[in-house]
Formats: sequence, C-alpha cells, structure tokens
Amino acid sequence: MSLMSMTGRGGAAASCRLAHVEVELSSVNRKQLDMDISLPRSLALFESRIQEQVRARIARGRISGEVRVTWSAAAQAAGVRVDQGLARASVAALRAAAKTLGLPDDLQASALLAVPGVIVQERRAQDIEALWPALRRALAEALTQLLAMRRKEGAALQRDLRRRLATLRRLARQIAARAPAVAAAYRESLRQRIAAAVPGSDLAADDRLLKEVALFADRADITEELVRLQSHFAQTAEALQQGGVVGRTLDFLVVEMGREINTIGAKANDAPIARLVVAGKTELERVREQVQNIE
Repeated sequence: MSLMSMTGRGGAAASCRLAHVEVELSSVNRKQLDMDISLPRSLALFESRIQEQVRARIARGRISGEVRVTWSAAAQAAGVRVDQGLARASVAALRAAAKTLGLPDDLQASALLAVPGVIVQERRAQDIEALWPALRRALAEALTQLLAMRRKEGAALQRDLRRRLATLRRLARQIAARAPAVAAAYRESLRQRIAAAVPGSDLAADDRLLKEVALFADRADITEELVRLQSHFAQTAEALQQGGVVGRTLDFLVVEMGREINTIGAKANDAPIARLVVAGKTELERVREQVQNIE
C-alpha cells in the first residue's frame, strides 16, 4: 500500500433538472484535518454534509474548495418575486420627490428595477434539497480526483524516503564500524601528550592513564544509541511498507532518530564520527521535510 501525500487537487461537475453544480477542491499539509469550502449562501445547509463526506475519505490536511451553482431558467423563474411592500413605498417616495422638485410624474414599472431589494430571487426549500444528489456526485468525483493525485505523489515520496532511509542506515553502519577505534585513538592521543610532557615515563604501567582511558570509553560508548537507531530504522521501513495514514508515526520516528544521532555526536568525541553525524543530520532533515507532507 502506498503512502498518501497531503497535496492534491480535484474538480468535477454534475447536473440535474434544476441546476449545474461544479466542485473544486485542493489540499495542502496540516497536522489535523481542516476544511474551508465556500458555498453559495442558498446552499449553506449542505455545509455539514459536505464536511461529513470529506471526513469519510480524508484524515489529514487543509482542504480548500468552492462549490458553484448555475440554476436552470425554470428554477430561476420559479424563484423570482416582487417585494410588494418595498415597491409601494418606493413608488410613493419617488412621486413625492417628483412633486417637490416640480418634475413630471412619468414613473414606469421599469424604474423599480433600479431599487435594490424590490426584485427578490428566492430558492424554494424543496428545490435546494433536490440539488443535493447532484452536489454529492460532483463532490465524490472531486474527492476521487484529489485522492488520486495525493496517492500518486505519495508513491513518489515513498520511493524517496526509502532511498534516504538506506543512506541513514549506511551512515549508521559506518559509525558503528568506527566506534571501537575511538577509545584506542583517545588512548594514543593521551599517551603522546603525556610522553611529551614527561619524557621517559612508563606509560604502559600507569594506572592513571588506564583509568582515564576506561572512563573515556564508558562516556563515549554509543552502543545503546546505535541499537535504538536500528530499531527506529526498522519501524520506519515497516511504516513505509504499510502505507496509508502513517504520517504522524513517521514524524515521531524522525524526532527519535534525530535524538539518537545528536546523542551520538555529543558522546563520541571523534572527528570521523562527527563528520558522519553531520551527514546523518543533513539527510534526516530532508526526511523530515518529506514526512511533513505525508497523511
């Protein structure tokens, strides 16, 4: 099963005897599911239904979109009415103004078209409800297209993350191979400094030197960190193989891998390991950026 990206786009349309409906959706990454889908005011009662349809198919991401409706001529004609009260008040006011200003009383019905609110277009409740099946079909198809794009990008992310995980495993193997030599290198460095400071001393029998090296070896031991790192690698590989909604799991594992790599860098006190740690941090940051876009 492939991963799902949180980036995608989809659009669809459907028609019925009353109207033509268009739905456009897009998504970007978010920690939670967040929706902002604009609707015509007359369709506000469908907002909760639309959100329910989206939640049934998408777990994470910010979903933005728009629903557009073009009503049929018959539906528009059925919804037109005249606000009689406002029309009468407007006529009275216009005639009074004409009389006051000494203008001819040639008022025609067409003049009322310029008065805001006189002509009202309303949608009957039964007409609005009858639009839901078409809207639901368009929404379902738009979601299908959006998910197809998210799935395609998710597959590309999956391949990239597997390559990066292989790189991190290779760096961890190199660190593990170098680790046993760290104490020996420290012992030799310490021996050379003491020999330069105290020429002719018997360093091989110096208990203080042996204790210092032993303490350093204990402080610099990164076995536990390497074991935990391998465990995180295995869990990451398993999540990548599993696919689906694993973004939060991968995000957690990236944080834990970063913690172990940082600890290795702090404890090892060795230049070659430090270079490998820097390379590991760089690669892990690329992994983190990719994981941020996985559902």
